[in-house]
Amino acid sequence: MFLQLKRFSSSCFISTPIFYVNSSPHIGHLYTALLADATHRFLKLVNPKVSTIFCTGTDEHGLKIQNAASNNKMETIEFCSKISDQYKLLFKTYDIEYTHYVRTTSVEHLNTVNAIWTKLKESDSIYSNMYKGWYCVSEESFLAEHQIKPDEKNNKQYVSIETNQPVEWVEEKNYMFKLSKYTSDVAYWLSQNENVVKPTKFYNQLKNMCSEIECDISVSRPMSRVHWGVPVPDDETQTVYVWLDALVNYLTVSGYPQTNLWPPHIQFLGKDILKFHGIYWPAFLIAAGLEPPKCLLVHSHWTVDGVKMSKSIGNRSSDLS
Repeated sequence: MFLQLKRFSSSCFISTPIFYVNSSPHIGHLYTALLADATHRFLKLVNPKVSTIFCTGTDEHGLKIQNAASNNKMETIEFCSKISDQYKLLFKTYDIEYTHYVRTTSVEHLNTVNAIWTKLKESDSIYSNMYKGWYCVSEESFLAEHQIKPDEKNNKQYVSIETNQPVEWVEEKNYMFKLSKYTSDVAYWLSQNENVVKPTKFYNQLKNMCSEIECDISVSRPMSRVHWGVPVPDDETQTVYVWLDALVNYLTVSGYPQTNLWPPHIQFLGKDILKFHGIYWPAFLIAAGLEPPKCLLVHSHWTVDGVKMSKSIGNRSSDLS
């Protein structure tokens, strides 16, 4: 992969995910940043004249953030700033030389989210509907029946099969994105180049995920339940779904709607967010008339006793000094 970087003669766009500020960073976040930083450094080494974007940052909206701030008895924006500063300090300590740092609470990002929402509406990709399903606060996502199971300790409670985190039944009015309309486009994007997702095992996983998509997805939450988020344009009763909000950060960096450098060439991410970056993200982009990323580089998890290191679970090591 590093040798292939030589083909970027004039410009290159590299990214990490933006990291969720529900708790302090751990080694898994640092690992992703180090992978991206090493790639960026190598690229600059082989071609010092190349124009680059290397972006990272923090994802600061959603129900988990609301709850975390409340549990810490802090104003939500104060809590977000505190954790975001911890990421900045971590990256400074380990000499991560990013060119752009995005916070989803910034005015620039708010404007980008509004612009992309408007574009999706104009392309007839968003509609209003009643939605019901199992919602996992930890994953900030609705889950299908085959993705949940009874809790072994409490048969009245259901949990996510993947993360073992509790889910709750929710019925509410949401805006929906016509994912089913774009799954064939996403499948075509995948079929054109097997190197679009690396390593190959994650490429195959993503193809399987794509083939299983049957329904549209909710892209908003009621303001009454999730008030800490970007208000939906022209509807202050709803906030934009945190994953749509978060993924748009890459467009914020690019200067959307001008998009000075697009698409991203290499996007680093952990395998737990492959669905969001490999299906939702390209679908959003295609619906907005934009090109999907060139390559998703996916890594596995750091684990503790065989369990994914997680801020939500609390089994992380925060000693990164």
